[in-house]
Amino acid sequence: MTATAPAVRLVHFSNVVRRPLVDSAGERIGRVEDLVVHLGAPHPPVVGAVVRIGGRDLFVPIRKIDGIGQSELRFTGNRVDLRRFERRPGELLLGRDLLARHLINVAGGRLIRANEIELCEVNGTWEIIGVDPSRRGVLRRLLRGHLGSGGQPSEVVDWASIEPFVGHVPTARLRIPYRKLARLHPAQIADLVEAASHEEGEEIIEAVGADRELEADVFEELDPEHQIEFLESRSDQDAARLLASMAPDDAADLIMEADQDRRLRLLEALPQPQRRKVRLLLNYNPETAGGLMSPDFVSLPESATVEDALSAVRHSTAAPESLQVVFAVHEDGTVAGSASVVTLLRAQPTATLASVVRPIPAHLHPDWDLGATVRKMSDFNLMVAPVLDAEHQHILGIVTVDDVLELMLPTGWRRDFGTMSPED
Repeated sequence: MTATAPAVRLVHFSNVVRRPLVDSAGERIGRVEDLVVHLGAPHPPVVGAVVRIGGRDLFVPIRKIDGIGQSELRFTGNRVDLRRFERRPGELLLGRDLLARHLINVAGGRLIRANEIELCEVNGTWEIIGVDPSRRGVLRRLLRGHLGSGGQPSEVVDWASIEPFVGHVPTARLRIPYRKLARLHPAQIADLVEAASHEEGEEIIEAVGADRELEADVFEELDPEHQIEFLESRSDQDAARLLASMAPDDAADLIMEADQDRRLRLLEALPQPQRRKVRLLLNYNPETAGGLMSPDFVSLPESATVEDALSAVRHSTAAPESLQVVFAVHEDGTVAGSASVVTLLRAQPTATLASVVRPIPAHLHPDWDLGATVRKMSDFNLMVAPVLDAEHQHILGIVTVDDVLELMLPTGWRRDFGTMSPED
């Protein structure tokens, strides 16, 4: 016969705070103002309560409190420490620091609001088990007592998948762990930044800053308004460091969005290779093929082998979407043709590029507007289109379908699908 595990009893934080604390004789000692938890564990333990006694906020260890979840809590100790409550490093107050604030649901890649905090006793220790982001959580908090103290919440998000914002907590040692955010796609992180307040967004950006490449990828996904907002708060050197990690076309777009008197300073602070690429792109209108193109692509002499070409793709630092096609050039640098990576994979490794590439059937002009660019890429089913010079002989850069889609979609389109909880 298999034993049945006992049902887990959740206690709503709103049914603990502001409850009276009484002694063993039932005499009122004070009122519970808040609960103190220590971050770091998947389900942070409650270490004590802030109790208002005689007009002073005092700390009472949780081991000296009984009756959590009942109409009144009982003090089981011999005496109360009369020193005023002071925060300790790593501790948060559930009511003051977390309740009704935004949290990051890492598993869902979205922001939620802690409309209610759910507690549970596990092996004699009270822990935060999750949060309820639903509207009922708001009502329970605002109409405490009218909805009853029992009942399961309508929705619980496991705290193990949550990261709180703690930048507003003066004693919090921890920040959002980079390793958790790194599980998300840069576009998801950008969505979080755009849905958050400026301070919360800064906390996210600071966390991903542990990985320069990820930080740049997130910045590239932000809408121009947020890019400028965060760029303005950085020094020229810090901004240039970030721009240097971005794709040249994205860096050029961002520099053009900066204040006019700052553009030259940012450009001059870039490393020489990046500066040269960005200068080229700044010569074109951002909404033309020249402004859309990336100068990063793989190009080899037509005498190179297929094996050489695949090796170049393998070791290239260009964006993955730019590596779908390899270009071959004649000895004088003029374009000879192109081959998809799939074509190269199917060819003999020792074959020369000249024997496998096809003459470029379609290309873009740098001054073509978005409409002409889209029509050409659509007509020829191009995922990657080369931009050629006026003589149609040299490749200036490439435009990918990703670049075109990003410009065609309205600003902030991802937010229309929502990153917040539907109950927020």
